[in-house]
Amino acid sequence: MNCSDCRGKRSWSYNCAGARTANPEGGRAGSDSWGRFADSHELSELVYSASNLLVLLNDGILRKELRRKLPVSLSQQKLLTWLSVLECVEVFMEMGAAKVWGEVGRWLVVALIQLAKAVLRMFLLIWFKAGLQTSPPIVPLDRETQAQSQDGDRSPGSREQSYVGKRSKRVVRTLQDTPSLHSRHWGAPQQREGRQQHEELSITPTPLGLQETIAESLYIARPLLHLLSLGLWGQRSWTPWLLSGVVDVTSLSLLSERKGLTRRERLELRRRTMLLLYYLLRSPFYDRFSEAKILFLLQLLADHVPGIGLVTRPLMDYLPTWQKIYFYSWG
Repeated sequence: MNCSDCRGKRSWSYNCAGARTANPEGGRAGSDSWGRFADSHELSELVYSASNLLVLLNDGILRKELRRKLPVSLSQQKLLTWLSVLECVEVFMEMGAAKVWGEVGRWLVVALIQLAKAVLRMFLLIWFKAGLQTSPPIVPLDRETQAQSQDGDRSPGSREQSYVGKRSKRVVRTLQDTPSLHSRHWGAPQQREGRQQHEELSITPTPLGLQETIAESLYIARPLLHLLSLGLWGQRSWTPWLLSGVVDVTSLSLLSERKGLTRRERLELRRRTMLLLYYLLRSPFYDRFSEAKILFLLQLLADHVPGIGLVTRPLMDYLPTWQKIYFYSWG
């Protein structure tokens, strides 16, 4: 194919680099535009990682100020903090390693991060009996709720006390706190969300039996198994995709039989179940089956639904980047 045939087509911009170098003006403009596009992703990921780290640091300061410590030991809290830091910076570290050291450095950084995360999670599971591993490891503080609870603590008269039935779970307003007739609302009494969140965080994790521990260990080891299979069979092989899917499904099926999970643990299992849909967007399934259909659907929506192109066209441009970064699709 002649270079003039592929000029201006986005899908060929990565394959015609050699042909473009024959035309100095076209080649330089194309490479500069792609360089700016790639740099914009790295800069945005740096800002995103930094903001997450600031939120994590700020939450730690607020917890000390509000005396809302995590219901875990100091050593376990340090492990959770390091695990949270790794999850905040893993994508940026992968992108930075790829830019500085190339593909070899990128895969080395990915392997080291996944190994560190697996070791920390196994320590939490086996040594500290932390139960089901949730994401994020440390729940961010609800600042609005904390501010309201602080205001309520300063003005005791503004509190609305209520009683929750042990069997029916029905919320009933106490007689002492019944407002006057003109200011009374006939809905359910407002619950103290800050207190509920604090009580939920204070609940100890559900103890896991042997079957659940094996299932959680499989979930923790799945990234390492996937990386090992990638090294053995390559990125275009179906074996890593199938192996990872079997491990995820097996872990979920074993954990789904556990009764008496806390609300946060049930939400984590629901999140893992929804993440199974990501296998439709992971290579090689995406390359052979999903890509053409998804791009066709997005283009169809952009052409025929007014205004939707503002969302679908950037998404079409972003999908190749999402596929290229390991921690986006597999992390």
